[in-house]
Amino acid sequence: MITSAEQAALDRIDIDALIATLSDLVAFESDHGREMDIQHHMAGMLSGMGMETDVWDIDLNSLREHPAYGAEIERDQAIGLVGRWGAASGKKLILNGHVDVVPPGEPERWSVQPFQATVRDGRVYGRGAVDMKGGLCCAIHAVRAIMDAGLELAGEVMIQPVVGEEDGGAGTLAAVVRGHRADAAIVLEPTEMAVAPAQGGALSFRITVPGLAAHGALRTEGVDPMDYFDRVHRTLRALEQARNERLRHPLFADYEVPYAICVGKVQAGIWASTVAETLVLEGRYGVGIDEDPDQARAELEQAVADLAKTDPWLSEHLPQVEWWGARFMPAAIPVEDPIVSELSSAWQAACASKAVVRGMPYGADMHLLVNQGKMPTVLFGPGDVRLAHAPDEYVPIADLEAVTRTLVLAIIRFCGLRQ
Repeated sequence: MITSAEQAALDRIDIDALIATLSDLVAFESDHGREMDIQHHMAGMLSGMGMETDVWDIDLNSLREHPAYGAEIERDQAIGLVGRWGAASGKKLILNGHVDVVPPGEPERWSVQPFQATVRDGRVYGRGAVDMKGGLCCAIHAVRAIMDAGLELAGEVMIQPVVGEEDGGAGTLAAVVRGHRADAAIVLEPTEMAVAPAQGGALSFRITVPGLAAHGALRTEGVDPMDYFDRVHRTLRALEQARNERLRHPLFADYEVPYAICVGKVQAGIWASTVAETLVLEGRYGVGIDEDPDQARAELEQAVADLAKTDPWLSEHLPQVEWWGARFMPAAIPVEDPIVSELSSAWQAACASKAVVRGMPYGADMHLLVNQGKMPTVLFGPGDVRLAHAPDEYVPIADLEAVTRTLVLAIIRFCGLRQ
């Protein structure tokens, strides 16, 4: 049932204004750590709509010492930002979304300009449209609708635009360290509008396989590490299968491989006519719910060591496994937690369908809010993560509207209204 006050807020949702805001955000080329301009823009937007803002220069040197810190991009500067509205004495709800995006890749693979929003066929196209500037815009316009309806919260809602999620979560970690806490949080990642009380973990690995350089004309006098690629890759596939059979979890039953091991980058050699000295494979390593990350790492290291024992060259020249870059720990909260039930109820009221509750296999900032901030947190947002990191990334406008409607009700019901 929707109350008259809730309906008044729903009626003030302006989808055209939301699309305009999303178009503005897509235009910021916030990849490769270039987040300063968009964060200044976000600070002005949140302040302009009547939110109290905390804007600070993140002490990156100090943050790097935190055990939960991980990054693949070395930043010289970064801005933290939190907008607050409502009564600080009541229940608090964080709406978290990252402003950084992955690079667009080869422009010829796009049918639109990556950093210029294109609206067509009921969709908004552009880099970051689904991952996850669209979700962030839903949060902004949900709060704005409640404000425009003349309602006052008995609690407090916080909008938390953060940097550095794509390469490790520095922005969310900085907000936690600064003391921004709430009774619950929603991270607006693309979940196909499922309510996700769990996320898988993801670690970045590097495997270096030694070779023996030789002139290409005399390649048989060297040892070509490329000859070992298939064996290493098959070892990883076998390990992936064994781990996923062992780490089954009911919230991930819909996924064939919820904890994937993916080699995304391969490098070898320094000269076309020289047998390569080394083969380097870099990738992501899925970590299961409640799995000890140190044990997960050890399992990969042991699999590579066992492979080396089967080969005369590798047994004398051991491949090296390194852990680097982004570290997304697994995280989960009970499906009975109030934020799960209240968000699910808000979805059903706003969209007249039962909420889907399932885990998400990708890493996200949820783990920092749960594990470091000790806050019950869910993932919930518009669009399909399968479209993220790809050419012609888009988010359906119908999803934006549905998520904004749901957030309006979730904010009002979680934080309460002043009588």
